[in-house]
Amino acid sequence: MNKETHSNNSDLVKDIIIGMSDGLTVPFALTAGLSGVLDTTHLIIVSGLSEIAAGCISMGLGGYLAGESEVEHYESELKREYDEIESVPQLELKEVEEILTNMGVEETLSKQVALQISKDKNRWADFMMKLELEMEKPAKNRAAKSAITIALSYLVGGFIPLFPYIIIHDSKQAFYISCVVTVFALMIFGYFKSKVTCQPLIKGTIKVTVTGIVAAAAAFLLAKAVS
Repeated sequence: MNKETHSNNSDLVKDIIIGMSDGLTVPFALTAGLSGVLDTTHLIIVSGLSEIAAGCISMGLGGYLAGESEVEHYESELKREYDEIESVPQLELKEVEEILTNMGVEETLSKQVALQISKDKNRWADFMMKLELEMEKPAKNRAAKSAITIALSYLVGGFIPLFPYIIIHDSKQAFYISCVVTVFALMIFGYFKSKVTCQPLIKGTIKVTVTGIVAAAAAFLLAKAVS
């Protein structure tokens, strides 16, 4: 029988969403702002690449630290469960019975099941982690995988608004194409984000798209005003 991997897939999707969301929005706002004051694409490209590199490192590091914290928190709570099993086993056994009873198991049967579970301390601790604390064990190398996924997603998202400036020398023309391409990308991203997070598709798509447009428009107008 194949082991289900709902948790791992959920973590992967979450990391992709985090990276792509910022990757599409921040470089889009930056290039739009620079387009408001620069006539050459060279500085826009250099600035865009610098921002993408910094964003990848920053977002990846943030993902790594978050993953490490998740692992450390799980291990801390697991150690506490083992300590309680050793120090107050009767109280922990009573908690197992209550969990089973709340799940619809008859009281007499819940006592028998609780005693059966308590024969294996590892299984006992795992039961309490999942059903009392509602915590799943983080995937192996969770922190490193999260950092890489977020950084790569940011990189992909960041290159979408910047790419037109790389292939087109006229900054104004590149700006218009970048706007069209990025808005289209935001719509696609918003749609799939809403789909995987079970949100209303139209509302979610509009929300993501409008957020990106507002950020870019604000940067563009601010650059124009300052210049």
